[in-house]
Amino acid sequence: MLDITPPQSTRPTVPPMPARVPKQKVVCYVVRDRRLLVFRHLDEPWDESGLQVPAGSIRPGEPPAAAALREAAGETGLDGLRVTRKVGETTYDMAPYRWETHHRHVFVLEVDGSVPERWVSSEDDPDDGSDPKRFECYWIPLTQGHALAGGQGALLGQV
Repeated sequence: MLDITPPQSTRPTVPPMPARVPKQKVVCYVVRDRRLLVFRHLDEPWDESGLQVPAGSIRPGEPPAAAALREAAGETGLDGLRVTRKVGETTYDMAPYRWETHHRHVFVLEVDGSVPERWVSSEDDPDDGSDPKRFECYWIPLTQGHALAGGQGALLGQV
């Protein structure tokens, strides 16, 4: 009789990836005169961080709108920010860059008072415990928001 049993694989067994619990985040669309406030990291390669809007983690027990104000002020150095509305929520998979997903609460913010066209700001105490970060902040037309990194522009059409 012919034995048709398949041969045993010699490849090592790869364990399944751990389950990912979405991290609660905020994304902030600071808008003025149909322009969007964006920034780039000055201390990281452009091709790693790309063009971004203020965003970050929601602390335990913190309302998402409060986190949006805290993150936007912390990353841009601007005073007089206010949340005008929440445009929605979205989930973004950070893999393969990081093995995590982000559940993002997306807000539109406005800023009162005089704001420069371009400036450098810094975040001295990032939520992730990393070294201080420097950002070059500036305004782009809303129609160029498709250039945002990491899915940050997912709900920009709602603005």
